[in-house]
Amino acid sequence: MTEPAIDEDSVDFEQLYQGNLGVGPHMPWDIGAPQPLVVELADAGEIGEDVLDVGCGLGDNVIFLASRGHRATGVDGAPTAIRQARERAKAQGVDVEFAVAEATRLDGYENRFDTVVDSALYHCLNEPARNDYLAALTRATKPGARLHLFCFSEELPESFPTPFRFSEASLRETIGKSWTITRLRPALYASATTAADLLSVETALLSQPIDPEALARLGVDEHGRLQLPVWQLTAVRP
Repeated sequence: MTEPAIDEDSVDFEQLYQGNLGVGPHMPWDIGAPQPLVVELADAGEIGEDVLDVGCGLGDNVIFLASRGHRATGVDGAPTAIRQARERAKAQGVDVEFAVAEATRLDGYENRFDTVVDSALYHCLNEPARNDYLAALTRATKPGARLHLFCFSEELPESFPTPFRFSEASLRETIGKSWTITRLRPALYASATTAADLLSVETALLSQPIDPEALARLGVDEHGRLQLPVWQLTAVRP
């Protein structure tokens, strides 16, 4: 039997986007705006002309990039997420190509993109899927393309709901085999949830109770929403 791309103990994202897993009206990562880290990359001129957002979810990052004039494509494995992303793009009058696609294959996108944004997909994939995913990204991009990737680090509390978290060494070993890493540094990822939100609800995202003291050590923004420790990685395709 082929091992699923998403770890078997993790959430079914299509069911999550359909609202069937008790998370509430908003996804924990749905901040209703592009990730500040993505905005920083765009402001710094680090996003190329043809950009792919893999695991785009509800589309805020890729819609933002399209609004900045990039030819932007967003793909996700959850049809409900793609439907809602199209609705958001239409409401904002922004032209984005959206599609339901398997991130570990990316069929039909060969040699197309000069930039890839992975805003918290990588840490949902098991080890075989990560290797397939990186191979798919290589096929879908042009030589010299840049990958901007954000994934949870080991600084995230053990009880926090995510299939995987990574060390710097593991990222260098896995991604560095096929891409040239030019930046790898700790960063903070904006979430839509507060510590109280997580402590007050039991959902399919929570495999075990979360330690309140561990949550208290995480940073928050001015609205009390958690700022989650991630690695910010940039790599160039040979």
